[in-house]
Amino acid sequence: MLDTPLIHQTETFLKTFGDALETGKIDEAVEMFQDDCYWRDLVAFTWNIKTVEGKEQVKDLLSHQLASTAPRNWQLADGEVPTEEGGVVTAWIQFETALARGYGLLRLKDGKIWTLLTTMVELKGHEEPKGFDRPLGAKHGAAKHRTTWKEERENEAAELGYSRQPYCVIIGGGQGGIALGARLRQLGVPTIIVEKNDRPGDSWRNRYKSLCLHDPVWYDHLPYIKFPENWPVFSPKDKIGDWLEMYTKVMELNYWTRSVAKSAKYDEAAKEWTIVVDRDGEEVVLRPKQLVMATGMSGKANIPVFPGMDSFKGDQQHSSKHPGPDAYRGKKAVVVGSNNSAHDICAALWEGDVDVTMVQRSSTHIVRSDTLMEVGLGALYSEEAVRAGVTTEKADLIFASLPYRILHEFQIPAYAEMKKRDADFYDGLEKAGFWLDWGDDDSGLFMKYLRRGSGYYIDIGASQLIIDGEIKLKRGQVTEVVEDGVVLSDGSKLEADLIVYATGYGSMNGWVADLMGQDMADKVGKVWGLGSSTTKDPGPWEGEQRNMWKPTQQEALWFHGGNLHQSRHYSQFLALQLKARMEGLPTPVYGLQSVHHLA
Repeated sequence: MLDTPLIHQTETFLKTFGDALETGKIDEAVEMFQDDCYWRDLVAFTWNIKTVEGKEQVKDLLSHQLASTAPRNWQLADGEVPTEEGGVVTAWIQFETALARGYGLLRLKDGKIWTLLTTMVELKGHEEPKGFDRPLGAKHGAAKHRTTWKEERENEAAELGYSRQPYCVIIGGGQGGIALGARLRQLGVPTIIVEKNDRPGDSWRNRYKSLCLHDPVWYDHLPYIKFPENWPVFSPKDKIGDWLEMYTKVMELNYWTRSVAKSAKYDEAAKEWTIVVDRDGEEVVLRPKQLVMATGMSGKANIPVFPGMDSFKGDQQHSSKHPGPDAYRGKKAVVVGSNNSAHDICAALWEGDVDVTMVQRSSTHIVRSDTLMEVGLGALYSEEAVRAGVTTEKADLIFASLPYRILHEFQIPAYAEMKKRDADFYDGLEKAGFWLDWGDDDSGLFMKYLRRGSGYYIDIGASQLIIDGEIKLKRGQVTEVVEDGVVLSDGSKLEADLIVYATGYGSMNGWVADLMGQDMADKVGKVWGLGSSTTKDPGPWEGEQRNMWKPTQQEALWFHGGNLHQSRHYSQFLALQLKARMEGLPTPVYGLQSVHHLA
């Protein structure tokens, strides 16, 4: 590595910081942080997903966790050189704890820590078998009656869940469950994924036929196997479905299709779950130690209840059940909602020669896909970023290193630039009567997603149809459904042969209520949101996503999911938490979140 003053200064800082921690001099370590500081830890110190803010919280974390964590060997990451821009030194770092190896990102301002990201990479003695440690595969030599790989896989599939129990059960076999299943497989954690559909990937295949990913390919890789270099930037749903199906096979996941969990109950004395599963008509009782709900942020449909719905003579469905436009050519459709699914479905109906009207009930944030790619994602997730050395893994950590408390400050100028670039586009939407917003504090799409998981559309063409009047637009509330349409709050009536309720999805703990009862759902509380006190994200401030990827108020119950990026990135940290528990390692949790909201 080059020997420059900046490298020397950063190495000296890390040695001083590390020495203070190793010798238990908490006050000295705390004084190396700025007054306005943020330490985000992904499992390494807290056995949690936790951000502490300010010196007092840093001191509290260290007071509780330093002795058990025993961090040491703080240094610049191998092959990395610190940089300085605008008075902020940024450095990739590595360190060890008593049980694990860690990696992180450090930002120094005026010679003190401004932001610190620490992440657990691997557990010592329980590393993934990869690189020089990859399995041999072939069985050299000779032995009587030895089994082949195929026979061993068949035996495992026949035994797991029957003659021997899995350590972990994942309910939900979409992208989240599959990504986590792959991580656990590599760590040697016996796991069964329970999925209601016929095939892996059906959660994508079964959506409306025009659905494509709105996030670019560089943002969407799964663990271990990246999409090939000729994969499209925006993946069609059926292509993603096929990729997920392939992935479950090559990653050797124990994936139970046509299987529905009917009930789940935790035995506090035995420290295990009893889960009754209908596996393609056969009742199977599973008794895992850990249960992960990976049923998806976009899984529990919010189906509105309007007077007169039973009287409607046409078809009505939630957007998650909408089949596409083919059966409605020449007919009239009303789509209630104005976010991603509503726009996609309206555009597909228009393309299918359907007379379609969108009912906008609340304001929506719109950002053009091309502009979002260039201004919002390009520095981290793009071909240019890859060629500049920003791998997907590095991009994930850079994004993770920005504390949620100040993340909006980085987003506001980016969305201001988008608004400026596409001023004519937004002027056209407003002239068409569309009700726009930019988030409660003008911080745009990412913050809306993190805070509430709704309220936006990444435009890939539907907005121009609204501007041109091809997709009709009505603002207002639905007050009644009649036999041939819907009535709005202004008294107007929209005739319809089809009503699509693109009304979003509820908190993931709704699945807990269905499976384990409302008391359990209330015990763990609302899933998702930061506590930002913005629309649909009530306070108090949490600083992390509620209940996601970390311990909850119910022992051995976990939530996993989000978009493909989150499913990939956070599956690493959830898998390590589960592996540590399976191996009986001490996992003292710091900062377990309280429950402030039930749903």
